[in-house]
Formats: sequence, structure tokens, C-alpha cells
Amino acid sequence: MHFSRRGPDRITVTRAHRLLRDGTAVLIDVREADEFRAGHAPGALHVPLSRLADSTAAVPGLPRDHGPAAPRLVLICRSGNRSRQAAELPATRGIAAVDVVGGMRGWVAEGLPVQDADGADGAVI
Repeated sequence: MHFSRRGPDRITVTRAHRLLRDGTAVLIDVREADEFRAGHAPGALHVPLSRLADSTAAVPGLPRDHGPAAPRLVLICRSGNRSRQAAELPATRGIAAVDVVGGMRGWVAEGLPVQDADGADGAVI
């Protein structure tokens, strides 16, 4: 993974799903709590953008090992705007991250699973 002048790399929802399924990525949902509770990708961790932006806050899910074997950090939001911004923030902690083009809207459009806070079928709001 590399960073260009345009910002962090971006990946498709299909690639994000595959990385998550294979256990080679940690998916961080940066939306607000009500959005996450309504519907998120199974296995996603919830870390709102505001918390991720706070460089002093402990952020669950950020890999401790920054080496090549460390899980890839993948950030997602509703449409891809917040996650693109958020993907630049882990770099301040020495961690490369990518964001998901199309966000959860794209996730749903690809027919990928979405669950609510209770584990039932969820919706993207």
C-alpha cells in the first residue's frame, strides 16, 4: 500500500469484502453511531471519524504491528467521502490505510451483507 499526492489508496467494495472475509483486513466504519446501529458490514468495527481524528484517543482495531504481516486497515462510511478523509488519519500513527469507494451504499448495491446492532438484516441510512 502506498500514499500518493492524491491521498491514500482506494479499493472497491468487492475487494474490501474479500479482504475482510479472508481475515487480512480490519474494517473500520467511521459513520456516526445511529448510522452504524442501523446497518453495517458484519465484522466491522465502529470508530466514528471524530474519534479517529483525535490523535490522543485509543482507537480499537488499529494494528499494533505495522509490519508487512499486519492486517490492512480499511475504512468505510456511507458514500466514501468521510472514509477517504479518515484514511489519511492513521498515517499520523504510522499506519497505512485505504478507503472503500462507494462506501456502504456501494456495499449494498453489490448485494453484500448488512446487519443492524442486533445482528438482524440492516439498512444503510
